[in-house]
Amino acid sequence: MKIDVVSIFPEYLVGLKLSLIGKAVERGLLDLNVHDLRQFTFDRHNTVDDSPYGGGAGMVMKAEPWALALEHILGEGPGGTTGEGPGGTTGEGPGGTTGEAEKPILIVPSPAGPVFDQSIAEDLSGAEHLVFACGRYEGIDQRVIDWSAERFDLRPMSIGDYVLNGGEVASMVMIEAVSRLIPGVIGNPESLTEESHEDGLLEYPIYTKPASWRDRDVPEILLSGNHGAIARWRRDRRLERTAEIRPDLLAELNGLDKHDRAVLERFESDDESMTE
Repeated sequence: MKIDVVSIFPEYLVGLKLSLIGKAVERGLLDLNVHDLRQFTFDRHNTVDDSPYGGGAGMVMKAEPWALALEHILGEGPGGTTGEGPGGTTGEGPGGTTGEAEKPILIVPSPAGPVFDQSIAEDLSGAEHLVFACGRYEGIDQRVIDWSAERFDLRPMSIGDYVLNGGEVASMVMIEAVSRLIPGVIGNPESLTEESHEDGLLEYPIYTKPASWRDRDVPEILLSGNHGAIARWRRDRRLERTAEIRPDLLAELNGLDKHDRAVLERFESDDESMTE
């Protein structure tokens, strides 16, 4: 997978070079490129923002630097011809073209977008080319957003109902969530199947040695060696934890068997008795 990130603070993305994502880049599983938006300006101050039309607080990111940066990522020069952008040499889009069927996915972090979740991460993990546009200030001129929709598969995306200073943190969250699902990035792929949200449930409690710590013991079932019973215990705990912390997830959950429903009914009954 190829990932391009555009930001006025490229150093913000240095954290992506660490841990498993950094190793994936070193091993060639991930082609990660960070672009400085200011390299696509021509004035001596490298200006990327201006005051908003109609008045109002804050500044708005100018359209032209963004268009030049995105054209550079697509391998397009002025007028749509292949060439070099102000930031350096160009690369090719997927397959060397920008055809309709091969449009890179452009993700614009925004609190106004749909909320990014595990299912979206799984969908994006199969893409060939992702581009993240890290806005700042009051946001990006809407005209370049509309313009980019003709060249990219445009997807505004939120990581929650709150506002950040810029799109860098949100982009890093999404890049890590997506990249770890690429085959080969996680050393033990089986660990992905037991994570929170993978099948609509939260993860079960986990423990390690010693078996007893400060008068707190690991549940005996986990020491039994009975793998079937352990699997059932973990499933029950996932159901109970989801019902307690994220009951909203249960409303969308399918495939509950008779035992699952009994666990949830018992948990609900116990919970009601404790609140009486």
